Amino acid sequence: MIPFSPPYIDERIIKEVTEALTSGWITTGPKTKALEKKISDYVGVQDVLCLNSATAGLELMLRWLGVGPEDEVIVPCYTYSATANVVMHCNAKLVLVDVNESDFNISLEKIKDAITSRTKVIMPVDFAGFPCDYDAINGLVNSATIKSLYTPSNEQQQLLGRIMVLSDAAHSLGAKYKGKRTGGLCDATVFSFHAVKNLTTAEGGGLCLNLPAPFENTQIYRQLYIKSLHGQTKDALAKTQKGAWEYDIVEPGYKCNMPDIAAAIGLAQFEIYESIMLPERRRVFDAYQAAFEKDERLICPTFIANDTISSLHLYPLRIKNVSLEQRNAIIQRIFDKDVAVNVHFKPIPLLSYYAGLGFDLNQYPVSKKLWESEISLPVYAQLTESQVNEVINAVLSAI
Repeated sequence: MIPFSPPYIDERIIKEVTEALTSGWITTGPKTKALEKKISDYVGVQDVLCLNSATAGLELMLRWLGVGPEDEVIVPCYTYSATANVVMHCNAKLVLVDVNESDFNISLEKIKDAITSRTKVIMPVDFAGFPCDYDAINGLVNSATIKSLYTPSNEQQQLLGRIMVLSDAAHSLGAKYKGKRTGGLCDATVFSFHAVKNLTTAEGGGLCLNLPAPFENTQIYRQLYIKSLHGQTKDALAKTQKGAWEYDIVEPGYKCNMPDIAAAIGLAQFEIYESIMLPERRRVFDAYQAAFEKDERLICPTFIANDTISSLHLYPLRIKNVSLEQRNAIIQRIFDKDVAVNVHFKPIPLLSYYAGLGFDLNQYPVSKKLWESEISLPVYAQLTESQVNEVINAVLSAI
């Protein structure tokens, strides 16, 4: 079986993890801080907080902004459940909107239609690693018309003075939008380092802070760091210093810090991310494009367009004029050829919990069309040329 998305593990990664294991310190410490610095230098923001998941980063930002009952958060219908779940955790109102057919990303026009005086956050999702149109979204929330609707309900919201743009960039580490890497394109950005992502820490996430003045992002980093550790004023490493055992709890925080043993994996992968991992993903993408782009039955994904370059996280191939039943049968036939594929994603209204809240996929026709025709193909550096050809042949014969 050709697997769908195994993690990239080589000797340098094993060495880095072994170093963490034998250092005597395996929870949050120097390696986590080093990874935060690597990410901040890479994406061009001053402050990055590493956590145990991207989900934790999204929720911490909503909590920091004071999002709660009566507040509305706009989320694309076509995303993983985590993007919606964090809104529910805050007891806020989830507002789903449809996406663009061309790139699976949130529709600017649908955002405009959904904004009300209660809208506090827009959460665009960089589907498959292709960045959303951040200039357009940022321009929208800063427009006089939209700002005139904004009704803050606490000091943080008052200081911001507009709707926050919080990017779910779980897929898009290394992607570029108009020459700038994702991470600093809006108020805050969250990456995922889950096991199937381009760069992994097994489980993990990175929250990049880019809030405008008068906010001080370093100060917000410290606040969120405390919030991620039960509201405790000192982490475990700080408490080991001579005479520094005493601490305080300043709020009932959460437990979502990243340990050093996880950060070690990410540090080692960062050393080869631009030189090996991304170019190898591009090799796979190019082979798929060459095989599929002239086939009139298929729609290849957009991964380069108008100064926007994907991180190549997913290859979402679409089949024209196919029913859901046919798409599922094609997937089964691909598996029968010992090739693992996937579907990204089941839109939020198809999930039992959200369907129970009254969300209906028929109200989001573009998402419905994309969901019924999409198949995600394997993309990772370890795929050999022979395996790529096996995938291509399995897909074409199954169709």
